[in-house]
Formats: sequence, C-alpha cells, structure tokens
Amino acid sequence: MQLPARSGKIPFLLISLLPDIMISPLLLAIIFVIVGLVLLIWSADRFIYGASSVARNSGLSPMIIGLTIVAMGSSAPEMLVSATAAAQGRLDTSVGNALGSNITNILLVIGLVALLKPISVASLTLKREFPMLVLFTVFGFYLLSDHNLTRAEGVMLLIGFVGFISLLVFWGKTAAPDDPLIAELEAEIPEATSNLQAAFWIIAGLILLLASSQLLVHGAVTIARYAGLSDLVIGLTIIAIGTSLPELAASIIGILKGEDDLALGNIIGSNIFNILAVLGLGAVIGPGSLDLNAGTRDSYVMIAATLAMLLMSIRIGRQQRINRLEGALLLCGFIAYQYILFTQLS
Repeated sequence: MQLPARSGKIPFLLISLLPDIMISPLLLAIIFVIVGLVLLIWSADRFIYGASSVARNSGLSPMIIGLTIVAMGSSAPEMLVSATAAAQGRLDTSVGNALGSNITNILLVIGLVALLKPISVASLTLKREFPMLVLFTVFGFYLLSDHNLTRAEGVMLLIGFVGFISLLVFWGKTAAPDDPLIAELEAEIPEATSNLQAAFWIIAGLILLLASSQLLVHGAVTIARYAGLSDLVIGLTIIAIGTSLPELAASIIGILKGEDDLALGNIIGSNIFNILAVLGLGAVIGPGSLDLNAGTRDSYVMIAATLAMLLMSIRIGRQQRINRLEGALLLCGFIAYQYILFTQLS
C-alpha cells in the first residue's frame, strides 16, 4: 500500500538519524504515536506548571488560574494537534479531533468515572456551564452542517473562545465562598516556582507540544492509511482518544479524591474549548470542505452525548448525579459508536 505523503519535517528527520536500522514504516508509525502521546501529555503538564506559577506570582487567585490557565493547558494537546493537522491540509483530521474528543470525553471518560463512582453535581458554576456547553455544541453543529468551515467562521469561534474565558474570569471573581469547586481547584493548582523557572517550562512545554503533535499526527495518519481509514476517522479515533487521556486521568483522580465537581468540570470545560478553540484553530489555519459524516453522523452523536450527560446530571426534585447504571449506558454508547465507525470505513 502506498504510504501517505510527508506530513512534517520532524518524523523524517528522525528517520534520517536511523539509516542503518531496518524498521517497517508501520512499526515506526506506532512508535511515533506512543512517543508523541507521552510527550504531548507531559509537555502540557509542564506548560501548565510554568503558566500557573507565573499567574500565582502575579497575584491571580487559584480559582481564576484553575478555570482559565489550567483548563486551557489541559486542552493544549487537542489545540496543537488540530493546528498541526490543519496546517498540513488535513482539516477533516482536525475537525475529527474536536468532535471525537467531545464524544470520547462524555461517553468514555464520564462513563468510566461514573462506573467507578457515581458523580454528584453540586456546584453552581457547573450548572451555569451546562447551558453554555449545549449552546456551543449546537452552534458547532450549525457551522458543520453545510460540510464546510470558512476562515471567517474560525475567527468567530475564536472570538467566542475569548468571550468564554472572560466569562470564566467573571464567574471566578463572583463565585460564592462555599462553592465546592473553589476548594477543589485550589488543591489542583501546582505550587509556584520562580519566574525564571516558570518561563523555562512555558517555553520548553510549547516546543515539546509542537514537536509531539507533529509526531502524533504523522504516526496516526500512517497507521490509519495502512488500516484504510479516512482522515476524519483518524481524528475521531486514534487522535481523539489519545488526546483525551489527560481528561480521563484528571477525572479519575478527581472522583477518587471526592472532587466530583472538578471531575465533571474538566469535561464540560474541555468540550467547550474543543468546539471554540480546536474547531476555530483548524478553520483559521486550513479552511475548506469537510467529510459529509462530520456534519451529520458525528455531530449528531456529539449532540446526543451532550444532552444525555445534561439529563443525567441535572434532575429536578431528585439527587443530581450520574450513577453507575448511567455510566454503563454511556460506555455502551461509546462502544457502539466505535463499532459504527469501523464498520463504515470509507
């Protein structure tokens, strides 16, 4: 089978450093994906550490840092991978990453976490974010429904992203002292370090994020080509699941520590960021036409998953939580979706 065209300088630089080692392109691609994912997650963590330290040293409150810097840093893998794919002319992969990450975050991450322990919903902040998530999800579907993303639409999404960040800052400043999310966020903020060390980790984190996203995209594209997958399915599966690992880890740790609002808040915030920032970056960098399934099948699944999580979380007159049975239903939905994707290969 013909290999994909070169999608970045870094993978081929590494290949040139191994002239005497006989290794199959498929095995090399698998190595790229594994190394890329590990570096992507680690570099995002280092970036968060550096940025949070600078914010702490500047006098910002832990609530603001957690709602903005930490939240954006957690979504950095999706943003960088989306930008990399779009810059290489793979808008379908970029869009698939955004849609697939949202679907994976709800069906797989929330499903697993709720199966492990029911997730209680008590924070006023999260209750205000739910309507925002539904609104932006429907807006994202509207933009994708014509099977095309323009640069103007990308700019509109990025403006919405800036507006949402501003709203988070306002909510953080006006949050009630007894909001359980405050204590949970404060516990998650890394300890501050000197500005010099913080600057080093910000720069190093960004460089490694760029390099690892190149590795991940190239490796995933090569593997998917061998398997006969489309660019959209690449983003929906290999890349989306890989870049959702930080949310999975953070949510599991949060629920085990009793920080239910933080576990659910990570997913709500990440999904909003994916629609506004990840889709927006892809459209601004590489606008164009899309795979027809993106605006139909996959958008419908994203909307259905979002509404299911909303209905499970907010119940009038009943305890507000996602129980184990509902978690199992979400997981079954994820398995069914993956089955549909791999039985409808294009």
